[in-house]
Amino acid sequence: MTAPMANSDTGLPNPAPRPQAELDQLQKVWQPPSGLRFLTVVNNTYIGLFYVGTAFVFFLLAGILALIMRTQLAMPENDLVSYQTYNQLFTMHGTTMMFLFAVPAVEAMGVLLLPNMLAARDLPFPRLSAYAYWAYAVGGLVFFCSILFDLAPQGGWFMYPPLTSYRFSPGANADFWLLGIGFIEISAIAGAIEIVVGVLRTRAPGMTLDKIPIFAWAMLVFAGMIIFAFPAVILGTILLELERSFYWPFFVAEKGGDPLLWQHLFWFFGHPEVYIIFLPAVGMVSMIVPAMVQKPLVGHHLIVLALIATGFLSFGLWVHHMFATGIPQLSLSFFSAASMAVAIPSGIQVFAWIATIAAADRFKIKVPMLFVLGFLFVFVLGGLTGVMVAVVPFDWQAHDTYFIVAHLHYVLIGGMVFPLFAGFYYWAPFVSRTPLSERLGKWVFWLMFTGVNVAFFPMHITGLAGMTRRVYTYSDGMGWGPLNMLSTIGAYMIASGVLVFLIDLALHFRPTGGKNAGNIWNAGTLEWLPNDLYGVRSIPIVTTNSPLWEQPGLAENVAAGCYYLPDAPTGGRETIVTSAVDAQPQYVLQMPGPGWSPVLAAFGTAGFFLLLTVKLVLPALVFGALAIVMVFKWLWTTDPDPSPAPVDIGGGIRLPVYMTGPSSHSWWAMVVLILVAASIFGSMLFAYLFLWTVSPEVWPDADALPSFAWPATVAALLLGSSACVARASRSLKRGEARFGVSILLPLAVLLLVASIAIDCYSQMQTGLSAQETAYGAAVYTLIGLQGFFVVVVSMMGLYTLARNRQGLISGRRRVTFDNTMLLWHYTVVQGLVALGLIHSFPRLAG
Repeated sequence: MTAPMANSDTGLPNPAPRPQAELDQLQKVWQPPSGLRFLTVVNNTYIGLFYVGTAFVFFLLAGILALIMRTQLAMPENDLVSYQTYNQLFTMHGTTMMFLFAVPAVEAMGVLLLPNMLAARDLPFPRLSAYAYWAYAVGGLVFFCSILFDLAPQGGWFMYPPLTSYRFSPGANADFWLLGIGFIEISAIAGAIEIVVGVLRTRAPGMTLDKIPIFAWAMLVFAGMIIFAFPAVILGTILLELERSFYWPFFVAEKGGDPLLWQHLFWFFGHPEVYIIFLPAVGMVSMIVPAMVQKPLVGHHLIVLALIATGFLSFGLWVHHMFATGIPQLSLSFFSAASMAVAIPSGIQVFAWIATIAAADRFKIKVPMLFVLGFLFVFVLGGLTGVMVAVVPFDWQAHDTYFIVAHLHYVLIGGMVFPLFAGFYYWAPFVSRTPLSERLGKWVFWLMFTGVNVAFFPMHITGLAGMTRRVYTYSDGMGWGPLNMLSTIGAYMIASGVLVFLIDLALHFRPTGGKNAGNIWNAGTLEWLPNDLYGVRSIPIVTTNSPLWEQPGLAENVAAGCYYLPDAPTGGRETIVTSAVDAQPQYVLQMPGPGWSPVLAAFGTAGFFLLLTVKLVLPALVFGALAIVMVFKWLWTTDPDPSPAPVDIGGGIRLPVYMTGPSSHSWWAMVVLILVAASIFGSMLFAYLFLWTVSPEVWPDADALPSFAWPATVAALLLGSSACVARASRSLKRGEARFGVSILLPLAVLLLVASIAIDCYSQMQTGLSAQETAYGAAVYTLIGLQGFFVVVVSMMGLYTLARNRQGLISGRRRVTFDNTMLLWHYTVVQGLVALGLIHSFPRLAG
């Protein structure tokens, strides 16, 4: 956009304060629903608070499990719980902390804070945030309750086969982990898509990439890592569930499988997950430190580069967890070096915080700063032991001992829990009418800080003394009793600190229905602007990294409506979509209101996965159908009428209220979704090729493969369907919606469905079985994955066809069609790559 963003005389788009009547109109538009319909609310403040609160509940539940384990280990030969119960306890403790607390908690802080830091009224897909939350809350609660019925998994939070396969874990316990956690990861990906598009496309005008707050950068890298890391574990859970349910031998060595395939897939997700948790936490630290010392952050640009470097390097570390599996020496050397290299960007951030603190003349150490200082001490100690276990000979000695338990908890508690508590105390005035107590907060810190070191430092010694992980008892003669008792005392000290925090919340936390406690820290970032239920009164122009410090009168002018969108020109909730690089205003995004569709879709999705876990297929299909119907119901209103004229946002600037193509925020979301899909597919390609390297003898000779006529036919059908969609797009541009959509789109669906049916039949007619060899299982999984995408895009095609019949598709109103077309073309490309691998690779490799 080339129009000036502000009045040339005053620097403000609307120099005069806006009338009170406009503010009253906003209040009327922004009122949340009451009663039971409050559950349908879709704005970021409420969803973020729900999210944070639910994640904290899971933290408490996992902590209770930890206390039971520590009580069992306090004395030698204790019989508080049996070994079966203890196996369930440590599995559920690790799973809950990693999957139900750590990642959702930092994602929740992003949902809560990001719109306000970016001066947006909300994230771009509020219903997607609501869906992600309710799916996580319902699915997570049901999954956790499995321990109450002796149905909890017993294979550890990493679920290594063959221990967790059908042979050694025949019950439904492992299925709860595989289907429950796999489904919860889908919820995390939905949140990641929201965050990526929100940070890149809904920033305040003028907030160029170099002015984005560090926390927003951290959340952007966090979301990118989820997009590329989580698909690996989703695929892994699919493969293990296929093996358990249908005996497809991906991890059965005698049939060409390999248990190490699971470890590669799991740790390709698992080690980046440590940094997925860590990066938002250090983003919070980078926001808190400047406010506490009243100095700008030293090395802002270097910290951004360090965040990106950490995210990139973390994907080269997964074999760090597999040094004891017998992998080649060259691989050990590479991953050992990478494990040490990742300490460099972390060190840059630590020294930047120290430099910022040193630049202050004098400051009072408030509770948030106490937790930051505790984070620095505990995390650095955990990082030092991390460098130790990156040394291969030492790792061989310490592997699977309590030394690793100590290292893990120092890194995760220091690197995530302490910054999170710092964030709780720092941002409580943002969401509460009163801040939390300084006096009680200091008790919380010292109990937790002392408890962490008393609990986990002795574990370094017990580990080096030979105590292995995951043992439910030990003999008195081992000499581990006193150290274990000390660790148990420390665990109860941590619990005491958390209990004091709960008391502080009960006494002082009062969620705001409007006005909050205000900027009590005199911070310089935009989340401390005066705001009400759904955000700021007007959306400001940003010219610096610390706007409240460096743009005089910003808060007062925002509250007076002197900036953009001071009223509601579309008659509802709205925010500005800006360009990704230089944050120039592009169009006005109309926000959806409350509705039951996301809630019911989440319940349907949770019911589908959880009922499949207990093999209730028909009820599961009913819940799945409910989820699909509700998703389409909420999507029906997300492609509005483009006919309204552009609206005045202030400063003489008029923006459209509808956008298609690469400028549309929904186009960006679909591109991100395609990256997720490509990551899942890429993980499956890796699995196929890895199994070939392990057991090439089960791969068939060329004469056992289908003739080339079969893949040639399938390829022609795929390309034909893509050509039909492309031709339909050109017809829409010329205003020929009837021919472009009504005729060509159904034809494209038929061609796509025929392609997958013929591909599957071509393999079946050769007698290939998915149960006999890992090769057969891999081939049918590739076909099944392609079939899943065929079903999805076919449903999207039929949905687009239904909108066309209602007159809701045209040359201008084509967001729905464009999104369908994007995923359609990706599905065709994916199918062609899979086709080439299945039919050409065995011939070339043979």
